[in-house]
This record gives sequence, structure tokens and C-alpha cells, in this order.
Amino acid sequence: MTVILAMLLDAVLGEPRWLWSRAPHPAVLMGRIIGWADARFNTGAGRRAKGVAVMLALGVAALLAGSLLAAFGPVVQVIVAAILIAQRSLVEHVLAVAHGLRAGLPEGRAAVAMIVSRDTAAMDQSAVARAAIESAAENMSDGVVAPLFWFAVAGLPGLLLYKITNTADSMIGYRTPRHEAFGWAAARFDDLMNLIPARATALLIAVTQGVWRDWRGIIADAGLHRSPNAGWPEAAMARALGIALSGPRAYDGRMQDFAYVNAAGRKPLLAQDIEAAVRVLWAVWVAVLCLAVLLALL
Repeated sequence: MTVILAMLLDAVLGEPRWLWSRAPHPAVLMGRIIGWADARFNTGAGRRAKGVAVMLALGVAALLAGSLLAAFGPVVQVIVAAILIAQRSLVEHVLAVAHGLRAGLPEGRAAVAMIVSRDTAAMDQSAVARAAIESAAENMSDGVVAPLFWFAVAGLPGLLLYKITNTADSMIGYRTPRHEAFGWAAARFDDLMNLIPARATALLIAVTQGVWRDWRGIIADAGLHRSPNAGWPEAAMARALGIALSGPRAYDGRMQDFAYVNAAGRKPLLAQDIEAAVRVLWAVWVAVLCLAVLLALL
């Protein structure tokens, strides 16, 4: 029942600005802690070992914090879970890109720059829409399905463990000269924790959108992706919308020649394709809610 209530509370309230303009969001606090650890320990020799130690410490702290919060009862559990689930905020950020594109390409680029790390200054309309849809698919898994999965499996301790791991991966889990060694543990642990949720998200997209018969194609496309997990929801989303996702993009001024997911799909994209992706997000959310209700009844 706590899962159901948390989902509904997040869907209704999202992330109210009146609250988070006055107090730091828990994800922001996690980011500050990880940033401090990066500055303090990501130096000198033995950086991989230091990164492993940092992740172990963060994991233990998350489990303890989750257990402490859970002891305050179901009301606190629902509120904390709702804060850490990102369905409403995900939809709002993705739709902002569609609204921006309708106003003009510069507005679309500015909106998508808020949700992706790739270079956006030279993006055309299709690239802006593609980036927004990829973010929608990946974050449906990372920001909604995975947190709900770990909350259902292990309560608030599991949810906080997942969130600190995913936040660490998004900050230090990159193959860059600074973070390849220190962020190795964060990236690998995040891969492990997203193993089931990413595939479950792809399956939910496929079933709700009537493309489950393309499951073998989704599996094949997921294998082309640079990420062992993000490719699954992206591949399912691409099949659901009949479009090509991933593909070449620039990071820090360097063009990366990534393979397309569903390469035979339509490549010219518009703002309405982003809006179609948002409808898929809500369809998956409803499916998860129905599953939660069914499990609660059983």
C-alpha cells in the first residue's frame, strides 16, 4: 500500500517549488556528499580502491538512514518515497522541451540542455527531440521503475541505497581521466541495481504499447547501446514510436559515432514525438500502479 500511495502523491504534487526553494532536496544533499567525497578522496594513488571504499560507506549510510526513517512509520515512508520518485518531474521536464521546440529551436535547445549532458548548441530539431525522448525512456527506468522496485523489495533502505548509487553514477561514473578509476565502483553498482528495472521498463513499454511481438528486436537493439541498461527502455521506446534513437552526438566538442537504436525507424522528429513519448511514460506508470494494486490485493 505504501508503494501505491507514494506513486499517487508524487503524481499529484511532483516537486513543489515552494518547498524545494526553501529546503534542499534529498537528491541535492546526496549530490553534495558525493561531490565532497570526490574532492576529498579522488586524488593520488589507489583511486579505484578509494572509490570502492566511498561507495561502501555511502551504501551503509543509506541503509542506516532508510532504516531510521522507516522506524517513524508508514506516513513518513510514503512521503520520503514520493519525494524520491520522479514521475511528475520527469514528465514536466520532458514536456518543457516539446513546448520549447514549438516556440523555436533556441528555446528547445535551452530546455533539453537542462536534462542531458551532451552538447546542445548545434542541435537541429530532430536531435533536440531525440535527446528528450532518450532521456524520457532512460529516466522512466532510473527515476521511476527502479526506485519503486527497490522500495517494494527492501523498503526505504533499498530505495535510499538505490538513489545514492544512481546519484553517484550520474556524478562520478564516467570514463574520463578523472573518474574512470574512482567512479568505477559507482558505475558497476549502478549497473547491477538497474539490471532488473531496466528490462522491466522495456517490457512494460512493449506490453502497454502493443509492440511486445518485437521483443527480439528490442533485445537486439539494446545490445547495440553503449550502456548495458539504458539501451533497454530506449529500444522499447524507439519501437513503440517507430523512430530511431541514440546515434551520433557530441560531448565536450567531440562527435561520438554511437549506433542507432531501431535504425530503420523514422529519424526526422518533431515536438509531437516528444509528447507521444510522454504518453508512453504515463501508460507505463498506470501499468506499474495496477501491478502494485494487484499485489496489494493478493
